[in-house]
Amino acid sequence: MSENPSRARWLALAVVCAGMLMVVLDGSITTVALPAIQDDLHIGPAGVAWVVDAYVIAFGGLLLLAGRLGDLLGRRRIYLAGIAAFTVASVLCGLAATSGMLIGARFLQGVGGAMASAVGLGMVVGLFPEPVDRAKAFGAVGFTGSAGASLGQVLGGVLTEGLGWHWIFFINLPIGAAALLAGLRLLPRDAAGRAKGGVDVPGAVLVTGGLMLGVYTIVEGGPHGWALAAGAIVLLAAFVLRQARAATPLLPLRILARRSTALANLAQVLMLAAMFGFQVLLALYLQNVQHYGALGTGLAMLPAALAIGVVSLLVAARAIGRFGERRTLLAGLALLTVGVGLLVRLPAGHLDYVTDLLPTMLLGAGFGLAATALTALGMADARPEDAGLLSGVLNTTQQVGAALGVAALTALAGGAESPVGGFRLAFGVAAALLFGAFLLATALPARTAAVATAAEPPVLVAN
Repeated sequence: MSENPSRARWLALAVVCAGMLMVVLDGSITTVALPAIQDDLHIGPAGVAWVVDAYVIAFGGLLLLAGRLGDLLGRRRIYLAGIAAFTVASVLCGLAATSGMLIGARFLQGVGGAMASAVGLGMVVGLFPEPVDRAKAFGAVGFTGSAGASLGQVLGGVLTEGLGWHWIFFINLPIGAAALLAGLRLLPRDAAGRAKGGVDVPGAVLVTGGLMLGVYTIVEGGPHGWALAAGAIVLLAAFVLRQARAATPLLPLRILARRSTALANLAQVLMLAAMFGFQVLLALYLQNVQHYGALGTGLAMLPAALAIGVVSLLVAARAIGRFGERRTLLAGLALLTVGVGLLVRLPAGHLDYVTDLLPTMLLGAGFGLAATALTALGMADARPEDAGLLSGVLNTTQQVGAALGVAALTALAGGAESPVGGFRLAFGVAAALLFGAFLLATALPARTAAVATAAEPPVLVAN
């Protein structure tokens, strides 16, 4: 570590953000390249869906367990192991010659992504105990997410058309290797065993099985969807009962009893359901109705990602410092509700980008405010022994919300009589979900992260 403690922790944050960038980048890049993968490997629609689903199921199902393991074994250790697994799996994805090899490697990617993501926010909490600096750090994390999404949308098209789909996975090798080497040098060694006791193995089996089955039900559905959903509910209910009785529970129920934690996670489910569904639906509308190409779609959506990135990096921490997390969250959700609501007037004919779409893209900046504030609220009551677990809970609700939103809103859009009418209906429902998140946020406790004048934009190598 550096002799300057302040500089050292911002450098450590840069390492955490680099790993998060790789995970986020992979998600958006893969979506763009799916048609090329399908053609090259000669796989049907069900097979290409599993290229996405294998990752999502592993990622969403293992987040809670990975977060708890970080508290028990050390978050640095779990994070670096996750980055290593994700990087190796990325190379295997790029080398895959069959759909089976690719799907298996994608599952391993999901395992590595879950390990790294589950403890990332917990590491940020440990690095930045002061509210002002923590708000800046969460802003940097939010910027990393939006930067990865925007870069992935464009880079996915460039790499796929220029070099082939294999390179969308090979690009992770230099990023992962750099994050791993830098992490070994710069990430502080945290104390293993902060959380007392060992892993609640029966609880781990129940929650991992329930989450995996639940995510599988959401992304796959099918004629047996209700039976699968019932099975997931039974497993998760058994997990809750187990946690109430276990001597060393995997998820202490006292965590869910905290008002800020519970409401922040519920609001996040609704917000992510709306925003991930919005992203997928808008891409489908631009390509299927307006006949944009993959690269054109990425460029059309780029202003939103850039606006989110700028707000996350330069505005969110200041807003939290001056107005508190709840007001910042409410402002962000209000902007998002209006922005997505405007899409109910999307045309069936020619799209005028400046008047029909650009306002929504710019109002998407609200996500930079809302996501940063929600993260701060969700981690606000984190004890040192629970920070990894709370990070895993937040990431789990992100994945569940995203999967629910994509499944439900795309089904709504596809079930309408006219394609454009379906898109308008789905965007209206997405706006309603955001308004629901707004109503939940009004019940959150009012917090002020810090004095306004102390909030400055994050600088990763600050002295």
